Amino acid sequence: MTDRSYPPLPPMAPDVERLTGLVFELASQLHIERTRRLALETALARVGVIAPGQADALAEDAAVLARSRAELETSMRKLMRVLSESDDPKAPLRGEVPAPR
Repeated sequence: MTDRSYPPLPPMAPDVERLTGLVFELASQLHIERTRRLALETALARVGVIAPGQADALAEDAAVLARSRAELETSMRKLMRVLSESDDPKAPLRGEVPAPR
């Protein structure tokens, strides 16, 4: 099982505008990734590299699931970093914040 410890969020008032922007950005990225994945699966199936539906079966493969979870952890850390950023000019910049271990 992976450690799901993310950086703690600082106390903050709800920022609806920031949260709305984040949701729309994530939705846009998800749509782009899904479209590219479907295009790649279709192209591979059309030229006979994989059988139709084979990509769906591979999604249940243990190695694929492990890599997917690792990628999710990395994405969540980045997302939590964005959410925990401060408008305080004395706060460290992104590059100055040590990566979680």
